[in-house]
Amino acid sequence: MAKWTFEPGHTAAEFSVRHMMVTYVRGHFKNINGTLEFDPQDPQGSAVNIKIEARGIWSGEAERDDHLRSADFLDADNYPEITFTGKEVKIVGAHDYAVSGDLTIRGVSHEATLNVNFLGTWETPWWEDGEDKGPKTRAGFVAKTRINRHDFGVSWNAPLEKGGIVVGDRVEITIDAEAILEST
Repeated sequence: MAKWTFEPGHTAAEFSVRHMMVTYVRGHFKNINGTLEFDPQDPQGSAVNIKIEARGIWSGEAERDDHLRSADFLDADNYPEITFTGKEVKIVGAHDYAVSGDLTIRGVSHEATLNVNFLGTWETPWWEDGEDKGPKTRAGFVAKTRINRHDFGVSWNAPLEKGGIVVGDRVEITIDAEAILEST
């Protein structure tokens, strides 16, 4: 099984959650780290470990980002990492997999399934100090899931004056991952 490392500069996660009953707020995490054991010819034997720095959240509004880092939401001071450890891979299409594993947010773990689309592999340059030291083999993936934030203790909310709530319960998560082949 080939060993891969996620390239933090080209791997990101996005979340989307309903806001004030009328729209969605999106946020991003960059510099995601992790490892992958993956063979495109035998994806069922794969394993994945992803680490996201909770303090790295960015939604485009500094005050909201501070609130999202607080104990009301991610409690990033006490739980600095969001992790996913994939345990089982099911093939659901030619390049599509259902990867089940443990998602941990705020120190609370629940099983989650990532719906993964494998985008392929390719040889690319590898630049260091202005010099091409490649080629390197890269693989691309897009993974999506939906969670209930309350399952992870992320339960802050406020009622709206005319009914409804500020923050929805369901959170859509998308991970765009670029992995670099380390060894076969």
